[in-house]
Parts: sequence; structure tokens; C-alpha cells
Amino acid sequence: MKIIIVGAGIGGLAAAVSLHEAGLRDVAVYERSTAIRGLGVGINLLPHALRELTELGVAETIAALGVAPTSLSYFNRHGQRIWSEPRGIAAGYSWPQLSVHRGRLQLALGDLAEARLAEPIRLGHRLVGVTANPDGTETARFATEDGEVEATGDVIVGADGIHSALRALRYPAEGSPPWSGLTLWRGVSRIPTFLDGRTMIMAGDGEQKFVAYPLSEPDQDGRMLVNFIAERRVGGTGDADWNRSVDPGPIAELFRDWRFDWLDVPAAIAAADEILEYPMVDRDALAQWTFGRTTLLGDAAHAMYPNGSNGGSQAILDARTLAFHLATAGTAEEGLARYEQARRPAMTALLAGTRATGPERVMQLAAERAPQGFTDIDEVIPLAEREKIAADYKAAAGFLPSVLNERASLTPQAEASR
Repeated sequence: MKIIIVGAGIGGLAAAVSLHEAGLRDVAVYERSTAIRGLGVGINLLPHALRELTELGVAETIAALGVAPTSLSYFNRHGQRIWSEPRGIAAGYSWPQLSVHRGRLQLALGDLAEARLAEPIRLGHRLVGVTANPDGTETARFATEDGEVEATGDVIVGADGIHSALRALRYPAEGSPPWSGLTLWRGVSRIPTFLDGRTMIMAGDGEQKFVAYPLSEPDQDGRMLVNFIAERRVGGTGDADWNRSVDPGPIAELFRDWRFDWLDVPAAIAAADEILEYPMVDRDALAQWTFGRTTLLGDAAHAMYPNGSNGGSQAILDARTLAFHLATAGTAEEGLARYEQARRPAMTALLAGTRATGPERVMQLAAERAPQGFTDIDEVIPLAEREKIAADYKAAAGFLPSVLNERASLTPQAEASR
């Protein structure tokens, strides 16, 4: 079975490695960029993604790139703690959570794909069309600097991100991703260690928020590298350039009053060498991912808000699920149908959950019920309500500890041996 993957991001590269390890060795990856440069800032890989990377035999390589946070804490904009929960191994999972630089993760997966695949990643190839052939195969057409080239495969996978060319071919009237009204500023800073040095924090509410988590262990001076996301509802249209570099100063000024006794937010923002600006956008849920022998994966299929820090993890789950079903089904069509059945309804529900702020709902409730702060959080949001919000999101995202730890493997050989 010849499989063509469009896109060499995290989802596409994870799919390439997954397919190879599932025994489907005739895989080719096409990427529109002329180089895999490892751009971006931080990303969280949740335990359900680390399970898949572990079963692929690449978890140790990836783990060496980042830090495993042991807790997640939510605060209001006054720095008061609303809710904390353990993460990773500390929460009862058999696998950790990992915070890592997105670019380093992409480069590592790219190296793994290059080492394992028979064909090198083809760079500088932009998808411009797909044609179904009488024999059931599909032919992809790519624009290159040397002109248009074609590639024919039994399956074509669109893993080409939120601005997916394959998705646009199937849904030509869809238009640009809808904007939430929020703008995100992402950066990396080296700052004094906060809390225990292993905690991911989210502070604020639906109008303004600050997220930070460690990307390194504290150094001898007690400082650590952290990824942060500053978020605020601003005017405009959401048409800002993606990955546009902006001056940290004005962004720090937006958070000038956010100086907590455990973290100086404006100082953390101002310390960044570079801040990248993004409109906070997602994509509407689709009624269908698969057309003939083409399908979508990752952000191309279900781009969602970063609430819950789940986008990269879900792309890895897509990749493993696709490889499992293509390797174990009787035909390519059956495998693609099983993949979509397994993933699309769940991602439709998860996308709706992220639009409703996901597990960050505790922050919004605190802002609504106690805008000036509180003395006792239990009087504002009872413990049972906070626990339910956290558990409901884990269930929707597929990483309740008991469910994840006991779920059947997505490794075809393990499935066959049971």
C-alpha cells in the first residue's frame, strides 16, 4: 500500500513513523516549506500522546528534549489559586506529561522519519490538486520551483495544518478560520523559578490570560526556561500575520498589574527575546474527513483552541489510530472508514468543549462569581464542581487515567497477539 502524507508537521511526521512501524513501509512525505526549520515555541504532550510515543519506541528521544510537569494550577488574575491537580505519573498515569519546544519536537520527529522511511521527505512541494483514478488510487499534484509534479498512492493523508490545502480542495467554500476575538502572544523567557519548578500555570479569565510552563530544569542561579502564552481580547479582524514577531514591551504593559508574590508576569513577558503574535482561531467541525482514499489528520481535520493544551497530542493520536486501522483492515477503504469512525466524533465533541473553554472553565467561573477575588475558593466554586470540570474534560479528550491505562494498544502486533 502506497501512502502519501501531505505535511511534515508533528501530525504528518508522527503518521509517517507510525505507518512504518505498523508494517506499512511504502510511505512518502511531501512538505510545502523548503526546509523543516523547527519554528514555534512550547507544546505540551499529554499522557495519551506519550503512551503512543512510548509504543513507537521514540519516547526517550522526545523526553530528553523537555521537562515533565507534575502539576497544573489555575489562578485568577489576582494570583489566587482556584484549582490544582497532579499531572503525568503523579496523577496515576502510566506515562508522563511532557513540555517541550515545538520546533525541537518537529526536528526530532523529522530525523526519525528520515531514518526509518525508504524515501526522504520531499520539501518545497505545495499541494494543488488531487485526482481519483479508475483503479481506486489517488494522484496528488504538487507545485514546485521546477514546475508541477505528480505522485500516485493508494491513500493520501492531509496533515497540512489549519490552512490545509487538501481540506480546501474538499471544502472550497469554507474560507478562513473563524476568529475568537482573542489574540495570543507566545514567547520563551529565562526567569526565576516559580512555585516548585515543575508546575504549569494558567491565570486569568476569558478576557485576559497568562499561561506558563517550564521547558528546562532550574539552573545554578535558580532560573529556568519557560514557555508562555499571553492572551487578551482586542479589537481588529483576526487577520494578523501568523508568526509575526512583535515588541515584548507593549505586551508586558497589558499585564502591568499582574505581579503576584510567586510570579512577575510583566517581567516574564519583557524578558523574551522574541514574541510571536497569533490570532486565536480554530476550524468548524466537519461532517466528513474521508473522500475516496483521501483523509485528513491533526489540525487539518480538527484545529481547535489551545484550551486544554491538546492539539499536538490529538494529532499524534490521529496518526497512531490511522496507522493501526490501515494496517489491520482488509482494504484501504475499510481502514479509512474505521479511522474516521474512531476519531471524528470524538474530535467534534472535543472541539465544542474547547470553545466552551474546556478545563479552563474554573477560571471563568471564578471571574464571574468573584471578580474582585475571594477568601475561600470553596465558597465560590465548590470542590465537587471543580473536580467535575476537570474530569469531564479528561473524559472528552480521552485521558482519564483509568481509561487510558487500560485501553487496548494501537500497536498492530500487540492487537494481533491478544
